Order: sequence, then C-alpha cells, then structure tokens
Amino acid sequence: MSKTTVPLLKEDKPKKKMSRKVTFILILLFTALLAVIFFRSSASRITEIDFEGSKYSTQEELLAQSGLQTGGQFFAVSKSAVEESLMKLDTVQKATVDKKFPGVISIHIEEYPAVAYELDQDGSLKAILSSGAAVKVNETGIAVEKPILTNWNPSDPFKAKLSQVLAGIPNELTSDISEIVPSPTLSFPDRIKLYTRSKFEVITAISLLKNKVGYLNQVIETEQPGLITMLEADSYVPFQPEDAETEGK
Repeated sequence: MSKTTVPLLKEDKPKKKMSRKVTFILILLFTALLAVIFFRSSASRITEIDFEGSKYSTQEELLAQSGLQTGGQFFAVSKSAVEESLMKLDTVQKATVDKKFPGVISIHIEEYPAVAYELDQDGSLKAILSSGAAVKVNETGIAVEKPILTNWNPSDPFKAKLSQVLAGIPNELTSDISEIVPSPTLSFPDRIKLYTRSKFEVITAISLLKNKVGYLNQVIETEQPGLITMLEADSYVPFQPEDAETEGK
C-alpha cells in the first residue's frame, strides 16, 4: 500500500514583508509630521541676534546687511553667507558668526582700524579707516595720537591710498604727526605736507611715506624744528629763530 505525501505549507512571507513596509512608511510619515511641527514651532526660529565689537557700524546697518531677522528660520542661516555679506561693508574687516541653539545668533565684528581723523564741513569729527571709509565718531572715542586730514576732497583717490599706507606704519612712527594736507605737483601728484606736534614741517609723497618715515623720526629725535623734505632725496633745513630773523632786517 503506497503512502500519500502531504505537501508542506509555505510560510506567508509576502505578508511579513508587507507588514515591515507599512511600519517603515508609518515611521517615515510620523518623522515627517514631527519635522513639520518642529519647523513651525518657535524652537526653530531666530529669537535673538547679537552684534559684538562694532564701534563705527550701527546695529541697524549690520542687521540690514546681514539679512537676518528675528522670527526667521534658525537652521536656514548660513554662517559663511552672513559673514561674506557683512564684510561687504567698508567698515567691517572680519565677521564671525556663531549659532547657539535654540534661536541665538551671535556675530563678532572686527572693524578696520582708524588711521586718521577729519573735520567735516559741519564741524563733526570723522574717523578715517584703513579701508578709506569716513565714519562719524564721538570726540570722546578718538585716539589723540592719530593725525588730522585737512583740505582733502572726499573723492580724491589718494585719500584712500594714504589711509592704506598709514595702516601699514606702526603707531609709534606716526604718533608725532598732527596734520596731513594734500600738496600735489606735476612730478608728484600724491605729494603731501605733514605737520608734527614737535613743530616740524615735512614734504613727502604718499607712495614714499612708508619707506621714508624712519628718516623722519630720526631727524625729529635728534634735530631742532625745521623743514624736512623726503622725496627723491632727503634733506633737512632747520627753521631760523625769530630773533635771528629780526636781526637780519
């Protein structure tokens, strides 16, 4: 008598796979729902924007240039993009953005240094930065060892070049200079006159100043007040005392 073989029932694998797929979809939808709820909540928004280190740039200027605003998306803020945008201001040399969750953005501003000052036509004092920018400043915040620029046209291209040159000279070599006046000639369109606190008068050119300032300080430290010329050649002529001029008349 032959035996009858009963076929084994296979496991219902498709149902198991289908169950896992449904679970994955549900988890995905739940995660998406949580993300939507989070990004619509106040926790994902910018709640505070702090600027530090700015002296010549106003908070309003920095905020407008940064493109940031309270209530905006915190995670959508690109630190590098904000830094590059702020550095387009002629007062800002470097900007560093720091994001602190939840919602706080701190920005440290490093501005171009003041290399000189200038009196505006209305009598207000302006700081001339190494970038060439002229910004208003309170008199209480000025550095007394910086020179005053006098009789300069705001559109004079040599004014910006002078600012760059002064920025590259150590303060101790320019601290005695009290005033700088333009004095162009055909041979030296960037010629300038300097007046020092130690009563010297100096004729030089912006393009030569950095290399000549050492000679200037050497004469100031060793000689009596006089006229110093620092162009193609250097020379020094002392001023005659007033009583000697009277005797000669």
